[in-house]
Amino acid sequence: MQSPSRRTFLATGALAAAGLLTACTAGSGAGSGAGGKAHDRAGAPETDPDLPLRTRAVAGADALLVQYAAVPAAAGGGAPLDQLRTEVTAERAALAAGLPGSAAASGSPSAAASGASGSPSGSPSGPPGGSPSGSPGGAAGLAAAERSTAMARLADLSTASPELARLLAAVAAAGALRAVRLGDRTPLPAPADQPSTAPASAAPSASGTPGATASPGATDAPSATAVTALQEALAAEHAAVYAFGVVGAKLPPGPGRDDARSCYAAHQARRDAWDRLLTGAGATPTAAAPGYRLPFPVPDATAAGRLAAEVEQRLTAVYGDLVAATAGDLRARAAAALSTAVLQCAHWGGTPGPLPGVPAGTAAAATATDKPSTAPR
Repeated sequence: MQSPSRRTFLATGALAAAGLLTACTAGSGAGSGAGGKAHDRAGAPETDPDLPLRTRAVAGADALLVQYAAVPAAAGGGAPLDQLRTEVTAERAALAAGLPGSAAASGSPSAAASGASGSPSGSPSGPPGGSPSGSPGGAAGLAAAERSTAMARLADLSTASPELARLLAAVAAAGALRAVRLGDRTPLPAPADQPSTAPASAAPSASGTPGATASPGATDAPSATAVTALQEALAAEHAAVYAFGVVGAKLPPGPGRDDARSCYAAHQARRDAWDRLLTGAGATPTAAAPGYRLPFPVPDATAAGRLAAEVEQRLTAVYGDLVAATAGDLRARAAAALSTAVLQCAHWGGTPGPLPGVPAGTAAAATATDKPSTAPR
């Protein structure tokens, strides 16, 4: 493992540019997502193709809110249920933003229970996403509902517009983290060549080193936009590998250093996967920067933990961009990487924030929404 050296980190690397990249991606998607209005040749508005996906996602959020309302705060097992419920409410507001007024405002318990996950044919099996029925009670029931709802959102990624896909991936990642906070230790299913989404402390042996890596030919050739986003993700992983070399060098022997080594290996594996994919697509992979600068001094183990959390948080923006820029299997892989970054950020003591991977302005607007939930409390 690398030790700190004269190399510098984040000044020229992709992580330092995460905010700019997010803004560029958000701007380039104008008109293609749910927020734009498509018209046919006669000038009449076309049906928003994202409408069924948003409707399903809102129903899933409503069902989660119903189940949160049915669980006493003391049954949360230490998890702050009010805070988790507030997160779900903010996600619902963001998902409902593209729905007609009546559908966006609807949140009756009966509607939520009847259309909870609404996952499409072929989606992962399991209890209805967020539905009170079919799940055990208490924190365990909430964790199961969060996990199955996250899986339902991931199942809709392939047919979503770029910006809705980013939002669905963010909701799924946040839901996976809430499930962990409620006691769930089963990671979301990930593509075969992706590291596990389990927090390092929950599954130290799942270091993130893939057991098998799909060949570049296993997925459709990436578009020019996807190649650009992949290059940024590769650059970010080069920087992350260096950063976790520093983290591991500053931690004493023990579980913390073991977790740092697991993360180091996971970032190496993802770096190598993006490198191979770009090479297979005929692109020249971005090389590691000649220098990286740490965002703050790292003299001890406490600062090392902060650095680990900071790196993972910045990666959420990079992988939110990659979700929006890609399609098919590659989009699923980007969503898995986003979920991993969110869980690892929280594991190292960081706060991924609302709607991780979504541009800050959009996430803040959703969080600030003052619409009370219509689900009973």
